[in-house]
Amino acid sequence: MNARTKKILLVLLAVLLLLGSGQMQKSMNVERAQLGLTHVAVLENAPPMLAFTTVALGGFRGLISNLLWMRANDLQQDDKFFEAVQLATWITELEPHFTQVWLFLGWNMAYNISVKFKDFSDRWRWVDRGIILLRDEGLHYNPDDVLIYRELSWFYQHKMGQNLDDANMYYKQQWAEAMKPYFGVNGTNFDDLIQPQGAAALKLQHDFTNEFKMNPVFIRQVDAKYGPLDWRLPEAHAIYWAALGLDAATRHPDKVKQDDLMTLRRSIYQSVFQAFHHGRLITNPFQQTYSLGPNLELIPQVDAAYVQMMDAEPSMRDHIGTAHRNFLRDAVYFLYENNRISDATKWFKELADRYPDKTIIENDTNSYPRNVSLDEFAIATAQIDVNETSQERVTSAIQGLLSRAYYELAIGQDDRYAGYKLLSGKVYQRYVSKTAGANGEKRIPLPPFDVLNKFVLGELLDTQRGVPYAMRAVLRTHLSLGPETNAPAAALIGPVRAPVTNTPAVKPIE
Repeated sequence: MNARTKKILLVLLAVLLLLGSGQMQKSMNVERAQLGLTHVAVLENAPPMLAFTTVALGGFRGLISNLLWMRANDLQQDDKFFEAVQLATWITELEPHFTQVWLFLGWNMAYNISVKFKDFSDRWRWVDRGIILLRDEGLHYNPDDVLIYRELSWFYQHKMGQNLDDANMYYKQQWAEAMKPYFGVNGTNFDDLIQPQGAAALKLQHDFTNEFKMNPVFIRQVDAKYGPLDWRLPEAHAIYWAALGLDAATRHPDKVKQDDLMTLRRSIYQSVFQAFHHGRLITNPFQQTYSLGPNLELIPQVDAAYVQMMDAEPSMRDHIGTAHRNFLRDAVYFLYENNRISDATKWFKELADRYPDKTIIENDTNSYPRNVSLDEFAIATAQIDVNETSQERVTSAIQGLLSRAYYELAIGQDDRYAGYKLLSGKVYQRYVSKTAGANGEKRIPLPPFDVLNKFVLGELLDTQRGVPYAMRAVLRTHLSLGPETNAPAAALIGPVRAPVTNTPAVKPIE
């Protein structure tokens, strides 16, 4: 065999081996995908050199990722955030199934980068981008990863729901505006998202499910269990994503740590508690801004959540019990402030029955709640709240004082009406002066006093769920508001001598 023939045979053999390896590679790729061993995502919108290097080096993607991490860190140190976030996108695409990458980068945007900006609108863009990164991309690659659900829930509960960030009210307002088209002016209209009627409603459903990646049917289930919630507020969404994480965990129970499940449950309990404290939006129709007030309809759900949490974490029962007792005290006081005396009496008894050996007021010297009357408890708590700087507690105190003032006006106690009205104004001014910063700016501002006053009066005069007609008529007469339309013919107009109780909350005045 001459040299030429030998070279030809070797070339043919090489071609056959290459074809064979190609076929084998296809078979191996199919098997890797079936066994869940393929963790490589195709890079998009990357520079040609990065895309080429990624494909060429294959298993060395981790080294490329490390280099990108170092470059992104250097850029962030130099306040070059926009290029750093592009590198973060490539890092997640290089390591799409590495959970800690998603958690760190989402946190970095929502917490570390956002506070570098003074303008609230700029901060909001970074917080929103951190949420989008986890919700739209992280869960796309890791649909059953409970840690991503936990982190997403935390962003809503803490970054948006709490008041530690100076821009927190701006975040809430932006989120409320984004959710209002889907959930309506009361934040409860999710039924239309489940069964839309007409082309406009169908488009609304499509936009909502595609942009926010939420399931309206599951939203209704969450609201039925933990609500009624206002879905314009972040706490409702914190509960949703934590509950969805618990649901995802049931698909792979052997891969989920019990501590992670406990964290998800705590996120739900804590968010329900936050929603009780400030889960109701008060709209300022003149400035198109929002403030917050307590959602008293959540009291039974919060109580049940604490009981369940104590049963789920017996080692933490004493600590959870302390938080539960504090919640019950708040519930009694908020109900009393809003003139729901019957409900306040019920929960006051519940507090005494469940914690008979604990003091009921922080500065109370009595050992047993039965030694303190409901009125004594409310007065002592009011004295504490006058010195408070908690936005939701002061809002509740002012609304309660205004509600009581109008009740006194309706029953003919003009002096007491004037006293309660004056006291509500003093509490308002004291809060404003105590929370004003060096430039007169407030991190947790109250709405204008006349907006709070209008909101309370709107609740009392609501024809469906307000006070009885006779009382509404007296108030309208005293306040020169004119008679109601479609008033019942048999109703009597005159002073009301019986106290008003069990007045449910109604929607804000638009």
